[in-house]
Amino acid sequence: MGQPIAHFEIIGTDPARLRGYYGELFGWRFGIGDAASEHVSASGQYGFVDGESTGGINGGVGGGPGYGSRILVYVAVPDVGEALRRAEELGGVRRFGPIVRDGFAVGQFTDPEGNVVGVAGAR
Repeated sequence: MGQPIAHFEIIGTDPARLRGYYGELFGWRFGIGDAASEHVSASGQYGFVDGESTGGINGGVGGGPGYGSRILVYVAVPDVGEALRRAEELGGVRRFGPIVRDGFAVGQFTDPEGNVVGVAGAR
């Protein structure tokens, strides 16, 4: 079995509006806080969605002025730095990471076609 999708993000310029929209549309409940990095969302604008309200995968809705609209998935990996190194070796481009916060690491890369993918794990 391959590495599972561990987290999703929906990012836009008006995160409060997006949270209201997806909350009404899908019944998602949010806990507001900070994303692992300001590369992801403005401080205090990230709404964490737990898997209980989505039916499976944890996620977040955030962003703010200056953040481009996108939907992003994070793949669970045992070593974020190694996953980013391997992505580059295969023709991808590292965007950032690993960034470690409270023992949890994240990073992002673009694949050879320019799609942004996240990786997340314990280091």
